[in-house]
Amino acid sequence: MRHASELEADRHGPGEACVHGHEGHAQGHECAHSHTTASCCAATATLSVPIPLPPSEAIGNGMRTVIRIMQMDCPTEEALIRKKLSRMPDVRSMDFNLMQRVLTVVHAPDALDSILAALRSLDFTPELADANAGSDAAPTAIPHAPPKPWWPLALAGVAAAGSEAAGWFGAPFWLAAGLAILAIASCGLTTYRKGWLAIRNGNLNINALMSIAVTGALILRQWPEAAMVMVLFTIAELIEAKSLDRARNAIQGLMQLTPEQASVQQPDGGWRLTDLKAIPLGAVVRVKPGERIALDGVIVAGRSSVDQAPITGESLPTDKAMGDAVFAGTINQAGSFDYRVTAAASNTTLARIIHAVEEAQGTKAPTQRFVDQFARVYTPIVFAIALAVAVVPPLLFGGPWHEWVYKALVMLVIACPCALVISTPVTIVSGLAAAARKGILIKGGTYLEQGRKLRRLALDKTGTITHGKPVQTEFEMLTSSADADAHADAIRCRILAASLAGRSDHPVSMAIAAAAKNDGIAHVTVDAFEALGGRGVRGDIDGWPFWLGNHRLVEELGRCSASLEARLDTLEGQGKTVVMLLDAERVLALFAIADTVKETSRAAIAELRHLGVATAMLTGDNRHTASAIAQQVGIDEARGDLLPEDKLSAVAQWSTDGATVGMVGDGINDAPALARADIGFAMGAMGTDTAIETADVALMDDDLRKIPLFIRLSKATHAVLVQNIALALGIKSVFLVLTLMSLGTMWMAVFADVGASLLVVGNGLRLLRK
Repeated sequence: MRHASELEADRHGPGEACVHGHEGHAQGHECAHSHTTASCCAATATLSVPIPLPPSEAIGNGMRTVIRIMQMDCPTEEALIRKKLSRMPDVRSMDFNLMQRVLTVVHAPDALDSILAALRSLDFTPELADANAGSDAAPTAIPHAPPKPWWPLALAGVAAAGSEAAGWFGAPFWLAAGLAILAIASCGLTTYRKGWLAIRNGNLNINALMSIAVTGALILRQWPEAAMVMVLFTIAELIEAKSLDRARNAIQGLMQLTPEQASVQQPDGGWRLTDLKAIPLGAVVRVKPGERIALDGVIVAGRSSVDQAPITGESLPTDKAMGDAVFAGTINQAGSFDYRVTAAASNTTLARIIHAVEEAQGTKAPTQRFVDQFARVYTPIVFAIALAVAVVPPLLFGGPWHEWVYKALVMLVIACPCALVISTPVTIVSGLAAAARKGILIKGGTYLEQGRKLRRLALDKTGTITHGKPVQTEFEMLTSSADADAHADAIRCRILAASLAGRSDHPVSMAIAAAAKNDGIAHVTVDAFEALGGRGVRGDIDGWPFWLGNHRLVEELGRCSASLEARLDTLEGQGKTVVMLLDAERVLALFAIADTVKETSRAAIAELRHLGVATAMLTGDNRHTASAIAQQVGIDEARGDLLPEDKLSAVAQWSTDGATVGMVGDGINDAPALARADIGFAMGAMGTDTAIETADVALMDDDLRKIPLFIRLSKATHAVLVQNIALALGIKSVFLVLTLMSLGTMWMAVFADVGASLLVVGNGLRLLRK
């Protein structure tokens, strides 16, 4: 499995301005799904904010350079570039992220100029990292190129319609031909130029196929049809460009969650609006009611409730007070507070989420790899069939050349695999973005597809199933007193225990001290305090010795009894930790401490069982506690007293029969098991670098119910992928048959190709609404 840590070198940040002002858009795109070919005759489509590019870096004896190519947005451009650069001996490897239009090249140290020249020879405009913007550049607004004039496309449409009308009404030959040529010249020159570049480089992309088909129609004197095909193709490209932008911009909504400025405290105590990039770590920022929080930080004054749904997907606001963490992109509710900045604009939790999703878009899911391989052989095979259709019947069977060449031209239009190829990345990106909006950060399409196969899930206990914060659940006096003195004795025992516990940083001691504080019980002075490793603490209070410790300490001091043993067995069987307060003669009181189960854990385990996922708890806690907690939440199996290597062994054992196994933990202590599992889930990853970087799926809050949601989303994504492949291949198959039956026309083929593309893109975008 490939973790984010392995991809760190390829990490990109959230958006920055295009350093070339999008000059490349005038050059034209390389496939039916591009922006620019359509925009040469119409307004430019809205573009997603590009991620900032990292500078070139040394790798071994070579260099890795990340290049943005704004004209590269579908596999036909990738094939063209790959074929061109693979001929260069200094290019060692290439990695394409089509959704972000980014090419990563590993090359010889002195080969960059020749690589850029090769890209320009393909009519692309390569962009490198802005030397003035560091790798920590924050998102900035993108400068848009001025809109392209709409009148050339309108003129082409009118001319094509006129050519069609001239043919219908028997107008002179030259009128229909002239109007058709005018239409093609108005909106098709970019297609011809790109088609010629593709053919020259031995690549049969949509521009090459369309150029051959339209030219063939002109040679056959199918004037109106040649014109209408080019106009429909251009209009369809514009529609497709806008549809695809919805997928590209699916994550852009996260980039727009933070304001551009924040109110920062000045040295003189005043407040001033400051750009985010200029706000240093440690600065104090004020947030008013209703404002979005600009940067990560910790509250230093005030209190409020904060809507964290943009980051975690939580439905209810979370109360925040002094000392609590707040996160960029979340929304302050009614109160006002000041917070101290803990992360720069480029390193907030929100920025790291965007980094991870952008990175995930560049990894190919299994279905996408299969479709790409299929498309490599599909187009040449259909092209060969079309050539055979044009030549074989007239030569061998005396068929009319005009009819069979026309059929071949229609098949060329159908041969473009764009609908098939574009369906998978659009669907995967839509699924990733839909998950991110729900607070589920998926590190690649592979894990999104694997989720539906999950059959076994191992879970850590502390902080995953339970809150991870022990609380005092019981207090019992073990000495008998008169009714009048019982209350006073109980208060005195709690004061003694709280005073001893207050000197320790052990979680159990902290729970006792916190319970006393909540009940308004004060501490007293403790002298000669001593920590007894693995047993408890002791100290003198008012000159008398007292101990606060576990069962082992009580036995060492010889204060245990049969009745006490029975009570301890009962409480420990309930999954509780028991500590006792002792004086020099006897056990005075006992305190039961438990790490309480989250209510959401019960619901999550029930949903997982409904989805057919078996669950097991793997914990370092004792077996009694593990069994008790597992029983409370309905977990199938519980294992206690486990070291990290024991958890790893358990996950490895479950994986031997081929079942897909998941592991849920905190991303640090459970790292070996998380790495071994087919899918590693990090709980409560919000604000935690390690969890976001090491897990395959990071749940941005601590709600286990996100895992059933992830599985359902994975199933929905798989269903859409299958639907899209069936749509793309089915529509093309139908029109191939119609063409061979002499029922298909060229403009129908354009509709088939573009219609299939629009269908699969629209179907993939449905995931954004889930």
